[in-house]
Amino acid sequence: MTHLPFALLLSGDPEALSLAVRLLIIFGSAKLLAELCERLGQPGIIGEILAGVLIGPSVLGWVQPDAFTHTMASLGVLFLLFRVGLEVEAEELIKLGGTAVAVGVLGVVIPFLAGFVFYWLAGREQMEAVFLGTALTATSVGITAQVLAARKLLHRTAAKIILGAAIIDDILALLLLGGVSSIANGTVNVGEIALTTLFAVGFIVIVARWGHQAVGEVTRRIGGQMQSGEAEFAFAMVFLFALAALSEKVGVAAIIGAFLAGMAISKSVPPRVHDLAHGVTELLVPFFLAEIGLHFRLEVFQDSRVVILALILIPVAILSKLFGCGLGALRHGKVIATRVGAGMIPRGEFCMVVAQTGLALGALKADTYAMIVLMAVVAATIAPPMLHWAFRGVLRPDETLAEVRTIW
Repeated sequence: MTHLPFALLLSGDPEALSLAVRLLIIFGSAKLLAELCERLGQPGIIGEILAGVLIGPSVLGWVQPDAFTHTMASLGVLFLLFRVGLEVEAEELIKLGGTAVAVGVLGVVIPFLAGFVFYWLAGREQMEAVFLGTALTATSVGITAQVLAARKLLHRTAAKIILGAAIIDDILALLLLGGVSSIANGTVNVGEIALTTLFAVGFIVIVARWGHQAVGEVTRRIGGQMQSGEAEFAFAMVFLFALAALSEKVGVAAIIGAFLAGMAISKSVPPRVHDLAHGVTELLVPFFLAEIGLHFRLEVFQDSRVVILALILIPVAILSKLFGCGLGALRHGKVIATRVGAGMIPRGEFCMVVAQTGLALGALKADTYAMIVLMAVVAATIAPPMLHWAFRGVLRPDETLAEVRTIW
């Protein structure tokens, strides 16, 4: 058997590194920096994102973002949203539907307008400004969900509004990207966009309202007949992947289907399934977070003009979500509005999709692509401490008041 020398581990050549070595570098560095951040009093999620920056092309160059890292990241956020869905009751989420819609709509409209106006005033081309505004629209709910789940705050009103708004946010952002891409290509099919909207909204409403009842009935009928090992978990996985695939077919992101699958099946499966899903999530989520950092490119910012634009773009991205989404939740009071605004700040996978689409269509320049990536990394990194600040003093189910005072 051939043993790779240790020097090869640090070569940074993706073709030279085995699958096991790549898994070791990404997962090991993510958990190591997460532990370091926790010891420094910071959320571990920051360390996992920074691990991607450290091992990525801009610093050590050990790992390059590619199809493999994207696949692992997609699996990570898929299971994260599934696990979150397992802990959310559909009835409670539906009760806050009106506020979620307001937050989702304002959380798309205000960041889009802010990004477009900023880049237009900066003298950039109109289509490039449109793509930049589109990149600011969708929230990376996986990052917020990870923070809230870790602190066991998913039962709070603000958390339920965030999750509901993220669904609306995702639909609108995807439709906006579809329309913008069509304009860039010179073809706009209004009928197709309207039909996609109808199917997407109908799908979500049906699953959220009646999904848990239908799944409960199916589980009762076939649960006792399955003989294979961990049969309930296998059934949950099939349901997760089926709903994620169906989501993509109707024009919604797979992670929304994963979230709805968890919510629909939560009352029908034993605690063992919850535990297994949690274990898989803990394994895969670091790949999702590290991949955000992998896309960061330091060399682009040698141009001072790009640095100035980036330094303006970052607060525009953060404040437009904070105030836009907070405004939608203001009817519940300033405290909840602040928590909702902070929870909707992160950007991630959707930013990458918009940036890559704009680059492929020739609508985005390389420096704008780099700024969008930097904005996504900073927004994803700043959101966890802002969430901790917004939820300061809130008791988790397993905390005492003394523990909270010690933390804060």
